[in-house]
Amino acid sequence: MKTVRNYMMARFFGATLFTLACLLGLYGFFDIIREVPDLGKGNYQTSTMLAYVALQIPGHAYELMPLAVLIGALVAMSQLSGSAEYTAIRTFGVSLGQIARFKLIFGLIMALSALALGEFISPQSEQMAERLKLQSTRSLIAQEFRSGLWVKDDNNMINVREMLPDNTLLGIRIYSYDDEYRLIRSEFAERATYQGEGNWQLEGVRSSTLHADHVSTSRQPGRQWQSVLQPDILSVLLVVPEQMSALDLLTYIEHLQNNHQKTQRYEIALWSKLFYPLACISMALVALAFTPAQRRQNDLGVKLFTGISIGIAFHFCNRLFGHLGLLYDWNPLLSATIPTTLFLIAGGWAILRLEKR
Repeated sequence: MKTVRNYMMARFFGATLFTLACLLGLYGFFDIIREVPDLGKGNYQTSTMLAYVALQIPGHAYELMPLAVLIGALVAMSQLSGSAEYTAIRTFGVSLGQIARFKLIFGLIMALSALALGEFISPQSEQMAERLKLQSTRSLIAQEFRSGLWVKDDNNMINVREMLPDNTLLGIRIYSYDDEYRLIRSEFAERATYQGEGNWQLEGVRSSTLHADHVSTSRQPGRQWQSVLQPDILSVLLVVPEQMSALDLLTYIEHLQNNHQKTQRYEIALWSKLFYPLACISMALVALAFTPAQRRQNDLGVKLFTGISIGIAFHFCNRLFGHLGLLYDWNPLLSATIPTTLFLIAGGWAILRLEKR
């Protein structure tokens, strides 16, 4: 039994990793096509573009993991069935329930892999990719620290603590220097709203100007600020909720609640992050339901096509329910978990139905 289990698991992992590599290659190709128009902007050359695309691979792998598990498991089971190995395994005394347990173990391992990608690797690589492109395409020096993002704009050093989804900036500090790099002015604004074409409306402004023998201070309720900074430059501060780790989402949700701001989008992302790895288990079980008992080629082709279509449908339905929940103000838990739960139930039901045959 151990030999059969190891053999089947090796086939599952081999087919799944090959499928994932193919899907990542396809996504990478489309990423390159999308980035080609930006080549030549600043220092954004081919090598930098390839590095940027490579840094996006972990995020794509996380998104595609359930689909790769389904297609890989379907291909592996179809190959076993087509070569009569599946029939031999069943004749050897391996029950459908035992095969389901093999699939469950396989799905659990892939779920843990997806969890590691989504929690530790993808969030970091996405930020690194955005910073790399920013530094290459803009004649600015930008670096992110705990205090926020620091950007050099001509003779000004600008610090932005936080950027909200509506492009509003919070906690802006502007340090102005003369040509000999001596600090001549310091300014703080509570918030800034983008007006377009490099214009920002600062609110709650406090300024300090350094003279030869004294320092003068002033306060303004608001003023216009012209800068090369634009929302796309500062996008490294605005991490897309779906790319944040669960721990960061929890922290940010608490921050938004303390400031009486809407948290639904981040709550949906949090529940999706927690339940999404379970989709790998669902897909592994669904694949078993589409394994033909006979080695007839027409059965193999039809069931393989149907299973892949279901996997693609899940991939898009999972995104659709998140957007619908945000649009119609649904419960975040239900919005994030309905597709995964339905597919998990469907996989278990299909296996029980096969067992009764």
